[in-house]
Amino acid sequence: MKIEKLTENKIRVIINSEDLKENNLDSNTLMEKPIESQKLFLEMLLKAEKEVGFYTEGYKLLVEAFSSSDGFFVFTITKYVEKVTNSPRKPKITAKKKVANLNPKSTTSIYKFYSFEEFCDFCMNIHSIQKINFKQLAKTISLYLYNDTYYLVLSNINAKYEYINIFYSTISEFATLVSHSDTLKTKLFEHGKSLMKKNAIETGIKYFLS
Repeated sequence: MKIEKLTENKIRVIINSEDLKENNLDSNTLMEKPIESQKLFLEMLLKAEKEVGFYTEGYKLLVEAFSSSDGFFVFTITKYVEKVTNSPRKPKITAKKKVANLNPKSTTSIYKFYSFEEFCDFCMNIHSIQKINFKQLAKTISLYLYNDTYYLVLSNINAKYEYINIFYSTISEFATLVSHSDTLKTKLFEHGKSLMKKNAIETGIKYFLS
């Protein structure tokens, strides 16, 4: 089980099949019957409190679950800013299955960030997942500025890349998927300002996170 703190009010938890076996769960139970998975969720929260200082007592929580094709399960746990009055000691957990808005047949994906800081925050978090090789993920990953919005364009995506779902789950926390269209890509190429041409994520990690 791996814990990553995204913000003061949000963490990501990545677990594997061994974690499920230890809690007498399988993938179907985990994704479709969250109430039966309460023990594992509470174990996540205790571990998050110890490792990254993510305290949840007295808060309502939203748990979003995402399964990847390589056997990993990704949970995003968000606590509401306002504390709940007269709440029990154990936090109330609302869980839902997260469905990514993806087209598996597309070789192009375009995401928008509303600020450069959001892009840098994404680079910081994706950098912590050291297994992801961006050159294997897509042939080119470019960053454009257009109408005061930053667009990350992934071209010639390798849909069979083993960690692609973890990448999509991570970027969805920081950016919005806007298109799979080559038409928008051409528009950005012609009218947008090219900031990073070939591998924008690696460039962002190299120059803005050091």
